[in-house]
Amino acid sequence: MQQKQIQQPSAAFIAASWFAFLAGTVAFIIGLWNAEMELNEKGYYFTVLMFGLFSAVSVQKAVRDQLEGIPVTNLYYGIAWFTTLLSIVLLTVGLWNAGIARSEKGFYAMAFLLSMFAAIAVQKNTRDIKSAQEPEEQLKIQEPPNRN
Repeated sequence: MQQKQIQQPSAAFIAASWFAFLAGTVAFIIGLWNAEMELNEKGYYFTVLMFGLFSAVSVQKAVRDQLEGIPVTNLYYGIAWFTTLLSIVLLTVGLWNAGIARSEKGFYAMAFLLSMFAAIAVQKNTRDIKSAQEPEEQLKIQEPPNRN
């Protein structure tokens, strides 16, 4: 059985992914910090952001595991997708009912989606880097020590 060679992502793509993740997440959080909302509203939106980021990474991991032949239960796979979609619905419902300007609603929606997409890209890069390094690690394990 021939093992598929995983190409390590470029430094530019890694940097762009981290920049997008930080830009979206930090912008969302700064927006919350400066928003004229009750503290419980800010907490709701922050929790939805964290929930969405974790869920998006879980979906990426479950999909990647399946592609690599690593067993993933249908229950976990379904929950990962459900929670990702749920986080988007929760943000949508919250923004729909929020007493803020449409421009603010659009800002939060776009920062949220940018953060989620970038979290998936960062997770993919992390996984690709690890997969690209594993063959090198296997070679180090298999080489006999030098006995001079």
